[in-house]
Amino acid sequence: MTSVKMKYIGFVRTSAANIPRHWSVSDVEGSLVIKDEYTEGLKDIKAGQKIVVIFHFHRSSEFTPDYFTQTPSHRKNRMGVFSICSPRRPNPIGMSVLKVIHKEGNTIYVKGLDMFDGTPILDIKPHVVEKHDCPSFEDHK
Repeated sequence: MTSVKMKYIGFVRTSAANIPRHWSVSDVEGSLVIKDEYTEGLKDIKAGQKIVVIFHFHRSSEFTPDYFTQTPSHRKNRMGVFSICSPRRPNPIGMSVLKVIHKEGNTIYVKGLDMFDGTPILDIKPHVVEKHDCPSFEDHK
């Protein structure tokens, strides 16, 4: 079996004391501070757009078989881990869709955070709604 290695590209910064359970119910503002060596990759991120942020649930407890089913705080029934947004997962990876407020250098100011201060960011992708917004694989050759 092949192992997967990832490295963080930056960290979340927020002074919010209460972090919502999901980005879709969040108005929390903060910033994504990206490592200097990745700054050029932020070139086309603009205020007003939405971005998908892939991150590591660094505060999550280690996954055990007990977590295959869980009862989310806003639900009554136990559900399978792959049907919910719990941070307790076999691979503690999260995803949020955030609104860009503005960008300065290697820092993206965002709204909709559901991540703690210091959360490691693994990747940023465009939020694609229409298929014409995403270039084909052929365009990347």
